[in-house]
Amino acid sequence: MDAHHRQVSAIFRITRFLIGDEIWTPRHFVVFSFTFISYALVHASRKTLSAVKPSLIIEWTDNSTGEQPLFPDKHAAEGFLAFLDGAFLGAYALGLYVGGTLGDRYNPTKVLALGMWTSSITIFLFGILKWSSFRAPIYYAAVWIACGLFQSVAWPTEVSIMGNWFGHNSRGAVMGLWSSCASVGNIMGTLVSSHTVQLGYECSFAANACSLFFGGFFIFYLLPSQNRHERGAVVYIADDLERPKAINFWQAWRLPGVIAYSLAYACLKLVNYSFFFWLPFYLHAHYGWKESFADELSAWYDIGGIIAAVVAGIASDHLSSRTPILVCMLIFSMGSLFAYANSPGNVLINSFLMTLTGFFIGGPANLISSAVSADLGKAEQIRGSSEALSTVTGIIDGTGSVGAGIGQLLIPEIEVLFGWTAVFYGFIFMVLHFIILLANIFIKGDLWKFFELQMLCTVLCLAPLFWKEITNGVNPRYVHLHSEDSNASLGSYSSDDSTADSTMDTLPVRARHRNSPD
Repeated sequence: MDAHHRQVSAIFRITRFLIGDEIWTPRHFVVFSFTFISYALVHASRKTLSAVKPSLIIEWTDNSTGEQPLFPDKHAAEGFLAFLDGAFLGAYALGLYVGGTLGDRYNPTKVLALGMWTSSITIFLFGILKWSSFRAPIYYAAVWIACGLFQSVAWPTEVSIMGNWFGHNSRGAVMGLWSSCASVGNIMGTLVSSHTVQLGYECSFAANACSLFFGGFFIFYLLPSQNRHERGAVVYIADDLERPKAINFWQAWRLPGVIAYSLAYACLKLVNYSFFFWLPFYLHAHYGWKESFADELSAWYDIGGIIAAVVAGIASDHLSSRTPILVCMLIFSMGSLFAYANSPGNVLINSFLMTLTGFFIGGPANLISSAVSADLGKAEQIRGSSEALSTVTGIIDGTGSVGAGIGQLLIPEIEVLFGWTAVFYGFIFMVLHFIILLANIFIKGDLWKFFELQMLCTVLCLAPLFWKEITNGVNPRYVHLHSEDSNASLGSYSSDDSTADSTMDTLPVRARHRNSPD
């Protein structure tokens, strides 16, 4: 009996450590589960494009069918994919600024369900355009831009729902665990795509789109309404009652910490989403691993992010500020990025370094977009008078998406001129920018002085690249994997029957001068 009491006491202490004095009802677990699954489905569908890029490049440049290919060569197709990534994030950022306010003015569950339905339709259409008379780059771009707009309402409304149900004392632990839904969705999307891409890339889009579409019905009909705490008691507000007045978009910008965190997140999301969009392609092109294997291997980055979000969230709940945890993790991330940039072609070593990088990059990114956004949206200055949670989340994530979109347009050009190593070094400098901005928040210094230091870091980052471009005059050429010239540009890599496919379609890889870092 004493042993039983000790076990119960230990469980109670652990629970108190994680959630504080809050009382959870079954509806809390329902809200957590439904919002977690719904955003995992959103991210799984978003992951599809990056998971099937090699197949899309082959499809769009194939001239063996007698039809005019969409692009004359694979370089042009790759450039268009980079444009799609940037256009998606640009539309996503614009939608976040607008969609963030919708969650504060209308029922967020209904807004979320509508966003899931409309985005699933666009994803399905993107996959079947190959069979239609609208098979042209402009239509692919229009559909994918529309997808970015529709998906933009999901994250602010999800964070708004979670932030209103779970209090500040447990927000880091709960939101840290919950924010791993994006990483879980990435894993789901890559696994679904890796198993369906062999049937055709359109099957990957269709499978993820159908899951997202049907998930919208569960959100619309089963997700509980808002929760409010008044004098320690839990009061449930019906959907048809008047919601508190929301502050406007510009008032949300002026809340303490919103501008600094938004600019900082623009740097971090550029790095995080570069892995999101380009990691499977990088593994396939740089190491010669088959497409389906590269998709599955890239999941280790998200696994690292899941673990880090939970650990950092729990730790930050027991500090007066979440900033020191974020800064410490990102200092270590610069070392992990440097190590991964020089990773050998060994699967085990690459997976370990990838997980480590995901831990130090993906974890802080998940925490900022969830727990930190919820904290800022529940600031003391507006508590009890208005709502800003969804609006603030949209501002932070939208500004982050602007930075990420710019990064997706720059990455292919940097890789052409200087190689993948230069891309990773650029990531390190972006993380350094992020740390500078967060340090300003922590010590409450003069923001403009930190902007000057940040600009100095940018100049130091870009000066060697511009100098090399001017002095070398690099003219990129193309080689094919497994060709005689491929060893000069790719280096050696390990492969076996399970990781490399000798019959795979060759994919062009940019070759540089032998003095280049790659």
